Amino acid sequence: MVPRLAIFIRWRYNRDAKKFMVHKENFNMEIKKEIRQGYLTGERALFGSEYLRVIDTIFDDGESPLKESHDIELSGSMFKWKYPLWYCRNVAVKNCTWFEMGRAGVWYTKHIRVEDSAIEAPKNFRRCEDVTLKNVSFPNAAETLWSCDGVILDQVTAKGDYFAMNSQNMEITGLTLYGNYSFDGARNVEIHNSHLLSKDAFWNSENVTVYDSFISGEYLGWNARNLTLINCTVESLQGMCYIDNLVMKNCKLLNTTLAFEYSTVNADIVGKIDSVLNPSGGTIRADYIDNLTIERDKVDPSKTNVICRQTEPMPVRMCV
Repeated sequence: MVPRLAIFIRWRYNRDAKKFMVHKENFNMEIKKEIRQGYLTGERALFGSEYLRVIDTIFDDGESPLKESHDIELSGSMFKWKYPLWYCRNVAVKNCTWFEMGRAGVWYTKHIRVEDSAIEAPKNFRRCEDVTLKNVSFPNAAETLWSCDGVILDQVTAKGDYFAMNSQNMEITGLTLYGNYSFDGARNVEIHNSHLLSKDAFWNSENVTVYDSFISGEYLGWNARNLTLINCTVESLQGMCYIDNLVMKNCKLLNTTLAFEYSTVNADIVGKIDSVLNPSGGTIRADYIDNLTIERDKVDPSKTNVICRQTEPMPVRMCV
């Protein structure tokens, strides 16, 4: 038996900082059994396993091969059928592959780390706690990472709609995402150095901060609360509307029209803004604005301060 020290992440609310913060917990993963170059078939092939190391093994047809297992290490292995890791605890995965029919692969699982792996199957990671994904690709990420709590993504690539719906307490670095409706309903999310091609991203979200990233997609952030973008480049038709407390610092808006409608906003934009429509309040700073429309019957113009750093002509339409 070889004990291994594993480090898993839990998120706890720090009352002093008034935010969720990472709390690391250690435990000894004591491996008692090893399976090497296995070929496993049939339903629940390793159901309820514990303290198990699995190397270069194929899980072929047969649902739920590792359901209700705990303290499991997997490396160089393949999942070819459904529901491989449900209701599991303390799972470390490295250099593994979920094929297309390995769908709904990880649900209701706590404390799982996946590294250097390819996950072709959709609908993965649902209602999980303490999930770390590093150097992982999701070529079919439809409906992935739903309602998870405590998620770390590091150098993840994903393609699919409805990514990370209703998940919370997420720390993300180097995400490349191709897919619409991402992060709908997400809470307490921090994103760094990422590339998001996503229509309707961050709808209904709360406490999301994005740093040093590129975001392209229509209707960015509608109905969000406390959305902050820092050093970001954004392209979005009717982007950043219906937001309660939008903050933008040192951001660029490219081909972004009808921005900020019914949003309370504090925006510092580098370069011009194509058009702004009916902000609810706050301050908007830019080099200049091509078109500013404020309709008095819809918003109170006195609640919004618009500051243009250059003297380019700015058509202003004030409607009574």
